[in-house]
Formats: sequence, C-alpha cells, structure tokens
Amino acid sequence: MLNLIYNYKLHPTDKQIEIIEHNLNVCKSVWNHALYKRKLWYNSRSCDINKCSIISEYVVEPFEYPSYHTQSSELTQAKKTNPYLKSGNAQAMQQTLRKLDRAFNDMTRKGMGFPRYKKKMKSFNLLSNKFEINGNYLKMPLLKNIKLRKSRDIRSGFKIKQVQIIKKASGYYANVTIQLDVNVPLPLPHGHAVGIDVGIKSMLSTSDGNVIARPSFLDKALRKIKLLQRKLKKKRIGSSKWNKLQRKIALLHEAVANRRKDYHFKLSHQLCNGVGMIFVEDINFTSWSKGMFCKQSVDMGLGQFFNILEYVCSVTDTYFSKVDKNFTSQICPNCGTHTGKKELNIRVHKCNECGYEQDRDVAEARSCT
Repeated sequence: MLNLIYNYKLHPTDKQIEIIEHNLNVCKSVWNHALYKRKLWYNSRSCDINKCSIISEYVVEPFEYPSYHTQSSELTQAKKTNPYLKSGNAQAMQQTLRKLDRAFNDMTRKGMGFPRYKKKMKSFNLLSNKFEINGNYLKMPLLKNIKLRKSRDIRSGFKIKQVQIIKKASGYYANVTIQLDVNVPLPLPHGHAVGIDVGIKSMLSTSDGNVIARPSFLDKALRKIKLLQRKLKKKRIGSSKWNKLQRKIALLHEAVANRRKDYHFKLSHQLCNGVGMIFVEDINFTSWSKGMFCKQSVDMGLGQFFNILEYVCSVTDTYFSKVDKNFTSQICPNCGTHTGKKELNIRVHKCNECGYEQDRDVAEARSCT
C-alpha cells in the first residue's frame, strides 16, 4: 500500500473559519479531559503495591485503565447529555483520542516524554470516503466545499483517505493523505555507498570527502524575534497589540521552519544523486538537543533531516540504513585498527598502524560504510 501526503493552502470563508475554530476548541477539551483521566489513573498507582508514602498518598475511587476504546465509549455517552461535545465533529474527536493513545504508546515504546495539556489545538483529522477535489475546491463532509490553492494534482489511481486541517500563523492548511493499492518494494543495496557523519562544527560529512557547513536558519531571524519579544513583555496579555505581536513572532518562526525544511529536501536530493546506498549513524537527537550545543543542534534539525533523507531515498531507489554510532571515531576506516578514544578537540584522525590521516568527521563517515 502506497501512501502520500500532499499539503494545500486553504482559503476558507468566515463561516468555515468559525467551524474550524469551534472544532479545534472542542478537540482541545476532549484531549485535556482524556489526558486528565489517564494521569489520574497513573498517579493513583504510582506507589508499590506493598507500601505507601509516609507523607501522603494519591487515593481515588478504583477504575479501569482509560484505554482508547474505553474513552471512545465514554465520549459517545457524554455527547448525549453535553451540547458542547455534540456540536463538534464526531470523527475529529475520535481521532483526537486516537492521537492521545499513540502518544502514550510512544512514551513506553520509544521513551518519549509524558503527553501535555494543550493551551491551543492546532489540528484535527477527518476520515471519510467522500473526500474529493474538484478544480480549486476540496469537497468534505464537515466544511462542504472549501477553496484551496491547488499546487499539485492528485495522481491518477490514488484515493483520498484522510484530511488533516492545520492552523498556522500564516493561515489554514490541509494535509491530504492519498492512497494507492500497490505494493512498493524497498530499495535493495546496490551501487556506490556513501556514509554520513553529523557534527556541530559542520552539519555533516560524507565518506566521499564532502563537508557541509552548518547552516544558521534561526540566527538570521533571531535579532527580529528578540526585538519583538522585548516589546511583547510591555503589552497587556490578551490585548489586540499583544495578539498582533504574537502573530508576528509566530510568522518569523514559521518562516524559519519552512526554510529549514526546504533546505533539508534539497540537500537530501543532492546526496541521493548518483548514489546507490546511504548509511547514517543511529543517533538519539533528543539527547543531543539537551547538551552543550543544544541551540545549534535544534537549529540544524538533524532528526527531521534524517526522516526526510529516508523518504527521498525511498522515492529515488536508494538503499538507506542506520548503523551503530559507537566506536566510529575510534576505528580506522583504512585498516580497521582500533585507534583509541579521541577528545572532541582532536579534529584529525591519525592511524599509527597504516599512517592514514584524514579529517575526523570524514573518517567517521567512511567507518559507517
């Protein structure tokens, strides 16, 4: 099964904006209440079964674990007596519960953080078999016919399975998920192999000797952002001028994110050009973002870059694989000798056995292959 996601800019009417905003608020309430019930269940079972805290203990009336199916059933019953929930779209609320359930699964399986309460809901999902794009309009159950900027056509044979309505500082967008019933084989190892090593001084180094300098997406807009944030402190929270400044800051951050994503796609296609295999280090970039160079690491967006690189490899018939990051800087790529641990200030790899000398990042990239 082949799934693709197309992003379109929407041009909703005032009535459609009102419907979107209302459903975002309803989905926010559903998320926060469902999260509260799950936190209540976790907190009431935080101590060991054979002992309690000396100071105090979290005691509630026993209830079963609020799984997705349990909360979905409770939502259906609550809609019968709650007019506010009844006014929202049922599919959007059910998908909000599904999204919360995935967040809890990621917390246990991937070691991600505990889900948080939301001050604002930025998106909701709709599932239906009645989606259709006619000209410059998207036909859907909730918003009827909504105008969009048709930047690309839906390929023949694909069917629209899901639409995600997203609110950003620059307007409203739709992520349209299209599906084609065909089996796409994964690329097999072939051709020229390239290893990639990431760093802080440079964004990445390849085994071919190419060193990509660290781009500074945020630094160019940081001066404007700091100036607007200083002005924001002097405004009354919730006032019209406060809201205007908030939107200006959000637009700057959105522009930075768009430039970063565009650069990642262009760089990924450049790396895949004329290459049969790409090997990268399996790194936990969440821990990278909490280190000494957290600002530089977050600005480069290496986690997003690797996800985009993997996608570009799949569409360009390039084999993509992650390798163990341990000891790549300690093994000579020329003879395989273990050269010992290097301090971070040592930027040149020197092998005493074969005399091989190379830039440290380039040598690590060659060790990945």
